[in-house]
Amino acid sequence: MGKGRVVVGWIPDFPVIACGVQAAEAVAVVHHDAVVACSAAARTAGVRRRMRLRVALSRCPQLRVVERDLAAEMRCFEPVVRHLEGTVMPRLEVIRPGLIAAPARGPSRYWGGEQQLADRLVAAVTERDLPAQAGVADTVFTAALAARAGQLVPLGGDAPWLAPYPVGVLGLPRLTELLKRLGIHTVGQFAALPEDKVLARFGSEGAAAHRTASGQEARPLSARKSSDDQTVTYAFEPAEQLLEPVAFAAKAAADELHEQLAAAGVVCARLEAGVELADGRTLTRIFRHEGRLAALAVAERVRGVLQAWSDAGTLDAGGERGIVRLVLRPEQLSAATGRQSALFGERHTPEEVERAAARVQAMLGHQAVVRIELGGGRGPAERVRLIPFGDLDTDRQLPAGPWPGRLPAPHPATVYPAWLPAQLADDAGQPVTLSGRLALSAPPAHVAVEGHGRAAVAGWAGPWPVLEQWWDREPARRIARMQIAGADGRAWLLVVEHGRWWAEAHYG
Repeated sequence: MGKGRVVVGWIPDFPVIACGVQAAEAVAVVHHDAVVACSAAARTAGVRRRMRLRVALSRCPQLRVVERDLAAEMRCFEPVVRHLEGTVMPRLEVIRPGLIAAPARGPSRYWGGEQQLADRLVAAVTERDLPAQAGVADTVFTAALAARAGQLVPLGGDAPWLAPYPVGVLGLPRLTELLKRLGIHTVGQFAALPEDKVLARFGSEGAAAHRTASGQEARPLSARKSSDDQTVTYAFEPAEQLLEPVAFAAKAAADELHEQLAAAGVVCARLEAGVELADGRTLTRIFRHEGRLAALAVAERVRGVLQAWSDAGTLDAGGERGIVRLVLRPEQLSAATGRQSALFGERHTPEEVERAAARVQAMLGHQAVVRIELGGGRGPAERVRLIPFGDLDTDRQLPAGPWPGRLPAPHPATVYPAWLPAQLADDAGQPVTLSGRLALSAPPAHVAVEGHGRAAVAGWAGPWPVLEQWWDREPARRIARMQIAGADGRAWLLVVEHGRWWAEAHYG
């Protein structure tokens, strides 16, 4: 058995089971107007996961709709997790309620093999009067898929085992749609594509999916081994005996954790949440994170686990009562590759934004949708580069500085793609010139920009010289910039080059 083997246990339709409904009842658990789980009776009527609620109701008018309560699901699932830790394996992680993962190497040796481990895991869940299936593979993704089939994937066989599956199992609707347009319908076909080409065309998320399709973990671990500097703690003085304040603190701690990880440029694959009790005990639970859990999702999971511990009497098992410290510790840190955030409110997820961008690119061309990348430079236009959406920024230039002559704040609101012809004159109506020693021939009194009329100068600042690549005749450039405020309320960023004035930008 390989060092990285993973066992996954799966309880089918667990969100439905957590609602406490009858097995024969047609039930759908929904979140944000989409079905996240449904009962067997609902599936028989044509209801499916990820289906919009109105479509599900049209297929099954008698469908009972239940809004998802993640904290309640965690509270229902926690006794199962504790039972597994006590009878099958000492340490596991919760991917989501109803789905757990754990290293298979140690437990499989104890139970006599991977098949025996899977059988024991299923038997332990069955002891809690719940259905279960288990799978073993080299990666978490493949093992979770194998659990749905109740299979063990051979060592090193993740890629060929995944190959016949449709690309939709990767869980990325935008990528799936694009691949199908390209004639790529199976995971094996996708895995056969060159890795560098996938990265260049589909970005970091596509590259992660390509690693998954190739039988590798989606996020390669970084060399950084310690995450203590990213750990967030919240102390209670005196010890807190009510769960609501602790759940509220978990949300604040999760916010702080995400800010710290973002500032460090990393994401965590797993998150350990723990509480230190007044009697000296420490209780912990590990959740699968992979950079996908928002602060609220973390808080809901913590709240559900705390409620389960309280219902079981675990929190009050010792002498003194109360929680003295809450700890969130990220594990398995890797570099953050970045994601497009939601632009139109919480109802529009990043996946929807990416899908919309891909459709626009398909209709108008690859350059039609771009993202902004900040780089080095002295002028406002030089510091911003527009990269086609989905492409890798291969020419990233960070503003390492110093940049002599860089434009000071405030920065302009509008930067023109092509400079506008401008004139700067003194009181006598003569053009204002700039000497090689940066001396103005006269104070500017009037400014005129093509298409915007002429106005008196109310104030000015500069000039700021820019001498770039003087050692190379072709790209060498010698200019100077000035900020000019007109009496008409307009303000301009002017550039003088070869004795001629131009308007580079406008201040709003």
